[in-house]
Amino acid sequence: MARAPRIALIGGGIGGLTAAHALLRRGFEVSVHESAPELKEIGAGVALGPNSMKALRSLDLEQPVREVAWESEYQYLRNWKTGRVISKTPRDSKRYGAAGCSVHRADLLDVLGKDLPPEIIHLGARCVGVENREGSAVAKFRDGTEVEADVVVGCDGIHSVTRESLFGPDAPRFTGKICYRCLVPTDAIPGGLLGGDGATWLGPHGTVVVYRVRRGELVNVVAHYDDESWREESWIRECPKEEVIERYKGWHESLANLFSVSEKHYKWGLHDRDPLKQWTKGNVTLLGDAAHPMLPYLGQGAGQAMEDGVVLAAALAKLPDDLPAALKLYEELRLPRASRVVLTARERGKDNHLVSPIAAWKRDLLIAVRKRFGRDTSGRGTAWIPEYDASKVLPDESKAVAA
Repeated sequence: MARAPRIALIGGGIGGLTAAHALLRRGFEVSVHESAPELKEIGAGVALGPNSMKALRSLDLEQPVREVAWESEYQYLRNWKTGRVISKTPRDSKRYGAAGCSVHRADLLDVLGKDLPPEIIHLGARCVGVENREGSAVAKFRDGTEVEADVVVGCDGIHSVTRESLFGPDAPRFTGKICYRCLVPTDAIPGGLLGGDGATWLGPHGTVVVYRVRRGELVNVVAHYDDESWREESWIRECPKEEVIERYKGWHESLANLFSVSEKHYKWGLHDRDPLKQWTKGNVTLLGDAAHPMLPYLGQGAGQAMEDGVVLAAALAKLPDDLPAALKLYEELRLPRASRVVLTARERGKDNHLVSPIAAWKRDLLIAVRKRFGRDTSGRGTAWIPEYDASKVLPDESKAVAA
């Protein structure tokens, strides 16, 4: 009996671990190579839309994630100054086949890593390059070791070494926008969380996204603002909370309450990259942020990586005897959608930060019209994102992979 193809995943984040689950279920031999000394995520939240939850459902991971997440009853859009509700959308599972939720990144990573065989996880493995060989691919690591596999998948994030090995260094463009983030204990918020739940606040030059995580115990805050002065693309740079409070002076007082509670605030510059024209060369491909880094305005970074992992496993299982063709199939199925999400997120950032009151009024009116007369429950023209089910992209006609 032929052996199962060996798949080496470079990166043990959300995308890499989701792909590991999907590949193991298909009978592949899998190894995960993570540069950090432990599987650990930064202290921040992540929104998981219906498309994310359907991908997790196909791996029997939906319920474990929901157990550590928060499921709000509604999603709100609010006016930056008055708190007026621009839009109120129920998290209805019937429309899209699953209800979304929000989760702490560390909790999500714990769920994804919990049931993986420990022997497939290799920590402290910093990849420095990837290359194709005849019928295989090799990942090279900083300690001088090499790993040869039938397929190497770069799941190594926005600063992907795998992507650079395949296509050369990229040239990210600074968007003129920055983000602040913090986590706040729910019971520490003066006066409580407005409306008892989170919201996306739209204002001139900025957007503030607020949602609960960890079964509602914590509130995750991500605040965007137009600012040309800070360009560092790092999630771990601290800044004084007075800077954040001053930045949103004049916004609704409930936001100042949130900012004042947290002792730690972080900021980073938002950089944009045009979609790649290809993800694959030979026996090497890309997944998640390595393939399609995107601005955070749609909350789709994690969801698109999850979709990638599910479709990648299905494509490899469909064509196990021609792995380069399988990787090309994966790319053909995923690249157009992911690229569309990248470009839509770029436009959403502009739409969220409108300065003109007239332009903002027109935007809000269009949201109301779409909600009333369209198929999009959010009113923002993006129903095609949550409607997607990665587990149904390829008919289940995959060949059995040898064990």
